[in-house]
Amino acid sequence: MMITFSKVTKSYKDKLVLHSINLTIKDGEFMVLIGSSGCGKTTLLKTINKLNDINGGDISIDGVSIKKQDSIGLRRRIGYVVQDAGLFPHMTIADNIRIILTINNYDPKMIDARIDELLSMVELDPASYRNLYPCQLSGGQKQRVGVARAFATNPDIILMDEPFSALDPMTRSDLQDSIVKLQKRFHKTIVFVTHDMDEAIKMADRICIIQNGFIVQCDTPENILKKPANDYVKTFIGKNRLWSNPEFIKARDIMLKNPCSISSDRTLIQALQVMNHARVDSVLVTNHRKLEGIIWLSDLKDFKSYSMPLTDFISHDYQTVTEDTTLKDIINNVDYTYFNIIPVVNDAQEVTGFLTKSRLLLVLSRQYQTASTNEGGILS
Repeated sequence: MMITFSKVTKSYKDKLVLHSINLTIKDGEFMVLIGSSGCGKTTLLKTINKLNDINGGDISIDGVSIKKQDSIGLRRRIGYVVQDAGLFPHMTIADNIRIILTINNYDPKMIDARIDELLSMVELDPASYRNLYPCQLSGGQKQRVGVARAFATNPDIILMDEPFSALDPMTRSDLQDSIVKLQKRFHKTIVFVTHDMDEAIKMADRICIIQNGFIVQCDTPENILKKPANDYVKTFIGKNRLWSNPEFIKARDIMLKNPCSISSDRTLIQALQVMNHARVDSVLVTNHRKLEGIIWLSDLKDFKSYSMPLTDFISHDYQTVTEDTTLKDIINNVDYTYFNIIPVVNDAQEVTGFLTKSRLLLVLSRQYQTASTNEGGILS
């Protein structure tokens, strides 16, 4: 379901904590709300299920204002996961899930099967866990039960308020992976609050960064890492975080432009002249920017005449990458010991740039320096 905030404001006494928030969360999107403590992210989350009333503006779900919806009925249609899982300590794990199904009028004959299904969904063996009490579970296991309970009635929206912040790093990483898999499997609209940028980058379709009750940037993790909106976002991201996520660094960001090229209707001497002038040992052969092959200087040994057509020397022994090929894939898959130039092409197979071994080494050697965007890509 789509959630739309329209000029939403919220005050606590005389303090304005949300300032005219405009935000659309798409149907089936994983949206992460992030910011420093007290910025308003949890307050914004709780306005969706009316745990926090708003003072101005409106919030709609699939075009229907929440003001027109019964608060209890609305909350029952929205899954909610909190930091400590919120389990009832005097109830077994099965009963903690059962109560949610019962108050939502789930068919009593189907409840036990649904409990087992939900526990299996969050990778807890029903036979081993359904009769245990919360005190007998680890923190990660409690959170898995909390997630199962949030999914119990198959709601279209799941709200998660810093659910993993108290967990150890390994458990936290496992649960992050599990939630992303569940979201992709069931296509829920998930709104997730965190203060951890690594967690946000790992999980989000989009990240909404909040500063003092204002949205300062809302975009994909890739765009936020590459183009932070202001100094607050830059500081919050951290200086070198982009380099910790090489899947967001693409060939288009690091490629060199204006490769040495020549059309296929030219002659051998003209190709030699182009290479000599550019001081390179290869030239790309193109036809209306589309790559037809490469002329390697090392192949120009046995020829009868300088006027021979280039078509006799075009090599198809080369590698290309697309503009969207990640730095990680380039490092893992390109053989720079054999090819000294790698053409970069777009979807139409038009040459848009090129990479060389020296370029790649320069990019990697400067990964701890502040990135600056220019004509050549991320690094100057």
